[in-house]
Amino acid sequence: MDAMVSSGVLTRNNTPIISHLQPKNLQTLKSISRFNNTKNTHHFSNASFHLSTTFSGGNHVFKQVVNISKDNSCEFELSTLTALSPLDGRYWGKVKDLAPYMSEYGLIYFRVLVEIKWLLMLSQIPEVIEVPSFSAEARFYLQGIIDGFSMDDALEVKKIERVTNHDVKAVEYFLKQKCQSQPEIAKVLEFFHFACTSEDINNLAHALMLKEAMTKVMFPIMDELVKAICKIAKANASISMLSRTHGQPASPTTLGKEMAIFAVRLSREMQEISRVKMMGKFAGAVGNYNAHLVAYPNISWPQVAEEFVTSLGLMFNPYVTQIETHDYMANLYYAIIRFNNILIDFDRDIWGYISLGYFKQITKAGEIGSSTMPHKVNPIDFENSEGNLGKANEDLTYLSMKLPISRWQRDLTDSTVLRNMGGGLGHSLLAYKSSLQGIGKLQVNAARLSEDLNQAWEVLAEPIQTVMRRYGVPEPYEKLKELTRGRAVTKERIREFIEGLELPKEAKTHLMKLTPHSYVGAAVELAETVDSAVNMINGSAVFETETGISIKTGVNSLK
Repeated sequence: MDAMVSSGVLTRNNTPIISHLQPKNLQTLKSISRFNNTKNTHHFSNASFHLSTTFSGGNHVFKQVVNISKDNSCEFELSTLTALSPLDGRYWGKVKDLAPYMSEYGLIYFRVLVEIKWLLMLSQIPEVIEVPSFSAEARFYLQGIIDGFSMDDALEVKKIERVTNHDVKAVEYFLKQKCQSQPEIAKVLEFFHFACTSEDINNLAHALMLKEAMTKVMFPIMDELVKAICKIAKANASISMLSRTHGQPASPTTLGKEMAIFAVRLSREMQEISRVKMMGKFAGAVGNYNAHLVAYPNISWPQVAEEFVTSLGLMFNPYVTQIETHDYMANLYYAIIRFNNILIDFDRDIWGYISLGYFKQITKAGEIGSSTMPHKVNPIDFENSEGNLGKANEDLTYLSMKLPISRWQRDLTDSTVLRNMGGGLGHSLLAYKSSLQGIGKLQVNAARLSEDLNQAWEVLAEPIQTVMRRYGVPEPYEKLKELTRGRAVTKERIREFIEGLELPKEAKTHLMKLTPHSYVGAAVELAETVDSAVNMINGSAVFETETGISIKTGVNSLK
């Protein structure tokens, strides 16, 4: 049963990979959606829709009528065809890896985890004598609820929520029901959610959702992208290419070196993302431990809260209102936006190189490029990537700008916005996979690259005038400008110009050997050493932060 990634809706149509968040044997999932008291479908059998649109042109009037009566109506089941978000529909297969973490199922799971861990924490505080230390059996029982949490459990929470109309309280009631049969835990049921506001639970759940999604899903695919681009860079380190600045011919480079630039840029942003520390608070209704201190005035609750938050692998934020301030989320999303912007730059450059004929695209039997032009092989993967990166950045920008803002000690505007965290990551993931798919189809057209270079001998004006400057030849720039600007320049004309220069024989010989193919500076070396550059950025290919994201990465790290 798939947990949809962006909207949190659950359907019966597919089977996701829920890893450790879900037991091996899943029972049939009943849709949590309800319309007119039906269980699994949206019924429109009594609906009648009439759309009339009139277009006027000259003396002609065209009337278009669409009529859907109850005789022609259909049942709409929530599925990949009826999902409002394409992430949950058309693209579900490519983004479903995020579902265990970024769906409503994931949110409920992590809420359950936090509530249970808090009860276990209370049992370890000597002053809280009402919650004695649990036996190994009781601890095993509680851990079993976490490890065995299933889709049926999540649906039970949703069922309770239909009564409570409060999602976090529904989790508390669910746990009380679950633990009534365990004698030790049954005695302390009221210490579930003890001294907590809903945001104590939610902010930690959201932080854990993001941490797991970044570590388990986003970072590996980002790293795969960098590795793929590094591979292109090294394979084409010596393939000379005409540069273009302002769209016009410029000093030559190599195809590999231009790819290496993107690998290094993306690696820098990955490193920045890895430095963002997921933060959490656990300070009660307005951040002051008011209720805690009334109930147990002799306990250092700020210290307890810090120990609890850090035990979950998060960084403790002591200065908060009712909510964690979400500043770290803004930092994370802005860092992902920068990564995405670089990838947009890459997508557009590859698109342009394909347009120039520098890359061919390997075709696949049965695929169609155009509904009317049979010859077309379009760069659709890079276009899809660019489009989804733009959508991701729009979502992430709004989250970054809105989440740090909350009226006074808290308003509820962040709550509904936080439910959309999966959208920005989902579109990013989809884009990364599209770029990778496109990279896999690329085939270098060396002949086309060489053709452009052979027609651009004017690019040697730069090295010639630079050598002329070294040896004191007057007005070197102006002379080359007169020779080359706005004119077609041939190999013969360049060499004739060099022969007429008053230069040392060695310098003249060196210039005579130059060609647009060989005038690439240090480009070959830069491309060949890209792995070292990337690994140096990544710090021996390991991202390690005590309370942030921790993942082994780099071009040689994920096997």
